[in-house]
Amino acid sequence: MITTDLPRPSCKAHIANHYIRASIEGALRQGAEPGVLLKAAGIPPTWLDTPEHLISEHQLSELIKAVWRHTRDEFMGLSPTPCRRGVFSLMAELAQGASTLGGMLQQSARFYTAWSDDLNIGLEATPHTQTSLVFYRLHLNHQGKDRHHLLQEFILLMWQRLASWLVGQQIPIASTCFGYPPPPHAREYRAMFLGELLYEQPLCGFYLHPRYLQLPVIRSTTELQAFLQNSPAMILHRPVPDNSLQTRIRVLLQRHDLDQMPELDTISQLLAIAPRTLRRRLQDEGTTIREIKERLRRDFALKLLASEHVSVQEVAEQTGFAEAAAFCRAFKRWTGYSPTRWRRHIKTLGRQTQAGNPNGLP
Repeated sequence: MITTDLPRPSCKAHIANHYIRASIEGALRQGAEPGVLLKAAGIPPTWLDTPEHLISEHQLSELIKAVWRHTRDEFMGLSPTPCRRGVFSLMAELAQGASTLGGMLQQSARFYTAWSDDLNIGLEATPHTQTSLVFYRLHLNHQGKDRHHLLQEFILLMWQRLASWLVGQQIPIASTCFGYPPPPHAREYRAMFLGELLYEQPLCGFYLHPRYLQLPVIRSTTELQAFLQNSPAMILHRPVPDNSLQTRIRVLLQRHDLDQMPELDTISQLLAIAPRTLRRRLQDEGTTIREIKERLRRDFALKLLASEHVSVQEVAEQTGFAEAAAFCRAFKRWTGYSPTRWRRHIKTLGRQTQAGNPNGLP
């Protein structure tokens, strides 16, 4: 059985009322009746511009679909040049054929660059603070029609959500950049976007560590179709936040090379927590700095080994080991298996799953 891992959109009202007006503004300029659009989304017309009335992911998803139908424009009437319905799906289908996340991002950039001049999109290596990250530009060239930043926000979300889903894990975004000052609804961004939020930047986009570009694309064509059929709900879904200390440390460490992750004292300074307090709080959560680093290396190794295009030697290097032998010893300690045997088993398990007979590890 194919699993699509598609979360159901929440029916809990937790999204700012601001998004009602922001979503329909382009359609209103084209003569749409606000009451008709809101009715299609199950939103009472009296809720328009009433801040006390929050909306749900489901309602916002249905509202955007109503706007798409009226404008026949995936850019929702918020860009000088309309984007025909189905363009994002076509891009996703083409990009899904890439073997890695980096390939998928490059493919999608080439596609939209050829399609429209409205979106400045591309992958570039750019120094960022103390580490070398890569930057993925997703910048609307014409901001005037998008005065609430709705389209710019949605484009950033589309690529972050789709990219993470295609590789089967949440991509650790180091920071999300916005080419404008914090908007009045900026508090919503903390629930929407990952990593540090940087405003008044030259370009909109996001930073991530280049090693994650090697993550293999694992979704099938059938799974992708399910994802697209459930959009924009899949794009708008807000994951449950994890505010534990170990998660904060994990996010911090993911900005660094795996062989150059900072030690306890540096982490303490970055988090403004005394080293002794940091140790105690991690102990309360049942873990240590060393164990968090080990899990990062293990999880990344497991992802890379799922790709036939990466050798065991390359996996060892990417996970911060000077020698393949040391990596093999560590991997056997983590899983009980050598990297080669694990990779062979994953292949066998994949064939058995497709045949409807999945088994556990031998």
